[in-house]
Amino acid sequence: MIKLGNTKQELSEDNWRLRLDKFVKNYKQELAALAWGLFLEKGESDDTLGIDLKPKPHFIYCPREAIEKLNNKVDNQLQEILGFVDAHKPEQEVLLIGISNGQLKLVQFESEPTPPDCYQQVGESVDSLLERLEQLLSEEIGELC
Repeated sequence: MIKLGNTKQELSEDNWRLRLDKFVKNYKQELAALAWGLFLEKGESDDTLGIDLKPKPHFIYCPREAIEKLNNKVDNQLQEILGFVDAHKPEQEVLLIGISNGQLKLVQFESEPTPPDCYQQVGESVDSLLERLEQLLSEEIGELC
């Protein structure tokens, strides 16, 4: 018998990605402001901002070294992500790695206005932005994961 469409498990596994995409779309300016604020706090770094959806949605740093190690363990299947990490321009774009159920999703977008301008326009501290965005993540994505 030929099965058309996705199984319930496949739909569930894709659902967090779709919800994350929607969240990013709805909060682009705030995410750009957060990314720039964290960049200012941390300075030049090999870390990439991530959103870990387990056990509850929260922001993390993904060190390049950890991504490289994981890439080696999965036969270089993350090589493309490393390319995005290397080419990332924090003053122009936002780069996030979504993590859930042992899976990764790369999120990248050019911010309009630029991340520095978003940070200035939003006018919140990094801690306040982190707290607010994590609360929104929990409300909008948390029940899936």
